[in-house]
Amino acid sequence: MYRIGVDVGGTGIKVGIVNELGDILYRGTCVTDVEGGFDKIISDIKTVIENIIEENHIKQEKIKSIGFGIPGYIDRHGKANCVNLNWKKVDFIQKLKENFPQFDIFADNDATVAGLAESKFGSTKEHDTSVVLTLGTGVGGAIIINGRPFSGVHGVGSEIGHMMIGDGDYKCNCGNTGCFETFCSATAIIKYTQKLLEEGNQSSILDMCDGDISNINAKMVFDAYNQNDEVAILVITRFKSYLARGIANIVNTIDPGVIAIGGGVSKSEDIILDGLKEMVRNHLVYKEEEFADIVIATLGNDAGIIGAAILGQ
Repeated sequence: MYRIGVDVGGTGIKVGIVNELGDILYRGTCVTDVEGGFDKIISDIKTVIENIIEENHIKQEKIKSIGFGIPGYIDRHGKANCVNLNWKKVDFIQKLKENFPQFDIFADNDATVAGLAESKFGSTKEHDTSVVLTLGTGVGGAIIINGRPFSGVHGVGSEIGHMMIGDGDYKCNCGNTGCFETFCSATAIIKYTQKLLEEGNQSSILDMCDGDISNINAKMVFDAYNQNDEVAILVITRFKSYLARGIANIVNTIDPGVIAIGGGVSKSEDIILDGLKEMVRNHLVYKEEEFADIVIATLGNDAGIIGAAILGQ
């Protein structure tokens, strides 16, 4: 039997047909038409799924279910809330059932399904209890307990990116300040770098961005760090300090077997992991005890499709 996974992003939608081993056999994509609204996005997803099935001559009875990962949360009544998609209490699950009556339908937060994929087929599969942090434009989180994703009683749990770990320099998209996301996302790295440059600090990053600080990305900062650039060292040292605090909070609260770091920022794994575990230990309640391994997630951009596909398995 096959399962279909749909990874709904703010700019693009990825669809895959997945086998029982977690392999993506066939793929399709479309643009996320935010301006077109909720119904247009559902219609586009339906078209992509129908095209994949038809083009690859797959019999519908061979497909067990369709799972969705979305950048938001789904409440107990199947209503979806996604700030980036302008969805507020849209009747997500009911709409999916209307469009795909022949399939079982499942859905969850995109970071949660990525964490589920890692727990079944990736970096955390040897552990029943794990946490996955996705460090990208924002910070996402997935908590897996006894092999199953945990989102809380009301479906709004696992928002690790909005754990408050300090006094923030800017307001988070959620409306609060001091969120994990405002210290450890690619956005946070860029904003702090821009702040230091605006204050007159000299840096090779200015050459990398052709003198236009609006062109700065996180990779530039990590590259400059490898060149012992003083601004980059300040930025990355700060980033790792807050990352250690956030991870320590997770360990103190959940005590998982492993914590995996994914997302675009995780590509600089050598810099991120260097000394991180001891930095985390300094913030723990029980400093002498063993605690979670800290690793880099292995499934990359495929985690969202795979995790969505295996929801309900």
